[in-house]
Amino acid sequence: MPNPSLTNIPASRVPITNDANSIVSREWYRFFFNLFTTAGSGEVNSNITEQSTAPIYTPHTDNKRYGSFYDTSTQTAAAINTAYPITINSTAITNGVYIGSPTSRVYVDRPGTYNFQFSCQLVKASASTKHVFIWYRLNGVDAANSATSVSLAGSGAATVAAWNFVLTMNSGDYFELVWSTDDTGCQIYAAAAVAPVPAIPSVILTVTDNIN
Repeated sequence: MPNPSLTNIPASRVPITNDANSIVSREWYRFFFNLFTTAGSGEVNSNITEQSTAPIYTPHTDNKRYGSFYDTSTQTAAAINTAYPITINSTAITNGVYIGSPTSRVYVDRPGTYNFQFSCQLVKASASTKHVFIWYRLNGVDAANSATSVSLAGSGAATVAAWNFVLTMNSGDYFELVWSTDDTGCQIYAAAAVAPVPAIPSVILTVTDNIN
């Protein structure tokens, strides 16, 4: 057992080495020896537990889920004031988000908070003001407070309905856009490419889970 008093630093007047032979002086040797002994003589102290006060950062490496879809057909309503799911017949890119059957359904393959952004090209032929209503369904059920009314005024009126919905979904859940109109002359319109303009899809839908 080392003498605690010997772990005190020797007085400043005591040289570390002897002038004659440059060997460590007795006082400093005993000081360093006692420090070494007190520290465990080079042995690992099993009673000391190392603890980290900082959180361990683990990079998030999971692939994000996303999809980009569109429809190349003009969609019409056979009857007024009737709900029709909006179809989507083409996929641009996808990872874990996919079109199901019928093609109005867009599925996700894992839980998450998803951002659904869409645009619909709306047109009508008659001169009087008419309306198109758009909302969404989750797993076939109309979502409360999700509808918007879009007015089309004037002969040949056209507008783009575009907004987004943020939803928390589970694996296998599906999303649908739905529309209704008070005039069967209203359409969700698609057009072929005419140089220099590319084709105009009737619907564009993008889905991401990057909110998380």
